[in-house]
Amino acid sequence: MSFAAEAHSDVPTLPSAHSGIPAYLLEKARKEKEVIFETRTKPQNERQRLPVVPQGIERDEFLKALAELKEQLGQENVEINDKPLKDGWYMEHPNTHDMMTILDEEEFVASAIVYPGSTEEVQQIVLWANKYRIPIFPISMGRNLGYGGAAPRVRGSVTIDLGKRMNKILDINAEDYTCLVEPGVSFYALYEAIKERGLEDHMWIDTPDLGGGSIIGNTVDRGVGYTPYGDHWACHSGLEVVLPTGEVIRTGMGALPGNNTWQAFPYGFGPFSDGIFSQSNFGIVTKMGMTLMPNPGGHEAFMYTFPKEEDLAPLIDIIRPLRISNILENVAQLRHVTQALAARGRPRTEFYSGSGPMPSEAVHAAAAKTPVGDHAWAYYGMSYGPPQVRAHKLALVDAAFRRIPGARRIDPSTLPADEYFWARDRVARGVPDIHELRWVNWQPNGAHIAFSPVSPIRGADAARLFALGKEAHERYGIDFFPAFCVGLREMHLIVEIVFDRADAGQRKAALACLRDMVDEAAKLGYGEYRTHLVLMDQVAGTYNWNDGALMKFNERLKDALDPQGILAPGRCGIWPKRYRGRGWEMTRDSGERSEGNGVDLA
Repeated sequence: MSFAAEAHSDVPTLPSAHSGIPAYLLEKARKEKEVIFETRTKPQNERQRLPVVPQGIERDEFLKALAELKEQLGQENVEINDKPLKDGWYMEHPNTHDMMTILDEEEFVASAIVYPGSTEEVQQIVLWANKYRIPIFPISMGRNLGYGGAAPRVRGSVTIDLGKRMNKILDINAEDYTCLVEPGVSFYALYEAIKERGLEDHMWIDTPDLGGGSIIGNTVDRGVGYTPYGDHWACHSGLEVVLPTGEVIRTGMGALPGNNTWQAFPYGFGPFSDGIFSQSNFGIVTKMGMTLMPNPGGHEAFMYTFPKEEDLAPLIDIIRPLRISNILENVAQLRHVTQALAARGRPRTEFYSGSGPMPSEAVHAAAAKTPVGDHAWAYYGMSYGPPQVRAHKLALVDAAFRRIPGARRIDPSTLPADEYFWARDRVARGVPDIHELRWVNWQPNGAHIAFSPVSPIRGADAARLFALGKEAHERYGIDFFPAFCVGLREMHLIVEIVFDRADAGQRKAALACLRDMVDEAAKLGYGEYRTHLVLMDQVAGTYNWNDGALMKFNERLKDALDPQGILAPGRCGIWPKRYRGRGWEMTRDSGERSEGNGVDLA
């Protein structure tokens, strides 16, 4: 498909495509796509390619092995990656590489893609990979954007695309408020299924900012949403897992034949093993249970703005007791004005054409012209329950927030329908959206990569992290987009670095800035909760208490569960024995090359 044809092709929809958009968002998705392609200047890759063969296997043997796998799964379910790499966009993303690459797009690239249709076929693929010692990299839907997308960590790995054929909602239990899903079920799809069953007034889902990702993929990577059920990993119950040697286990109550509480009680009997399958390379999750939220009987979104950057520390100290006591009920967001401006979806050049970070006076002048008006911070929240309950809680919030001089509560009736506030309103009541893509349009060929440290909910910590990030962005000439997501007793600072992926200078600056922030934050005691493929070794290396005891433990688990070292080598910095000590780890000193010097063939 040509660049022009791709720009004007229609958006895939549910239920015709498992990765499609629901009907209520179709027109909005079409507009989002149009704006993305408006500023795209990166030429389509038309280079003819040979498949990248993973180190440790000869090309002829690799092609012979793929032919064998085609016989087992069917020709149509094994694709060799020998075509030009197409970036697509959120709703039509590639499963061959990272569409938002921070390196050369040929670094993290798959050799082939396979599409299993069942847990049994996943087992077949794993046994095949062990036979030939070929690295495999499972994805649910490949929409982990900002963290590597669908790309494998080891160049030439065979990607297992679980979502295309394993996309069934196996159960929705209206009495227990639970569901059981396969990897290809998106938040969009689960929301639509609940509506189709007439249960939308009975139960809610919890969705992240964008609803097109896999529920399983997001949860095992410990992603978050924005209702009181926002900690997705805490809300899962029950896994079915294919181990790297091909065995299948069910965790928790699922290990008891004929049980009926697999999605209701996560622990079962004995050690709770689920944790080793989150952010790891210890198994492939093929089914997962999830708890759903009862309709709280009412909801009311609210928004406050605060005028000064210096308001951050006292505001966080006001938020902490309100959040811990659940007066502030949901995983809410405190966003900086620069990202709020970018969320309007227009290019940076419409507001400022100079080089370096956009000056504060230019940011505030542009913000003053928006419906929300000028501010430094905006808090987006949601109150739940009957009117009288909401009124009581909102009065407490209002009194507390107005202790910040110049605090304003925004009247939603003054905001147009396309204002970002309404996207936060929808997400906080469990309605998936697509609005969050807009700030990526800040740069042409917009891509993003995230800095995501965790800290206590304390003003001093927020101010320290804000200053660290701002100084690093000024060093590298990058606009600073900080947002604090406040949990019950911790908060995530999510800093999105938006860059032009066609500009090698911007890619290099973004990566260097991120590496600086990771190291500087670690020295102050702040660790990343999640990171991009290129940074996994660096981030894992910061968790080095007691001479790296945790990584040594993870490596022992890896060697025991995956003796051939075939499953997602290097994911989250965990390398199998046959890769260790061969230069596969990516650090600041290793440059931008993702590959090491061979693998142990013994």
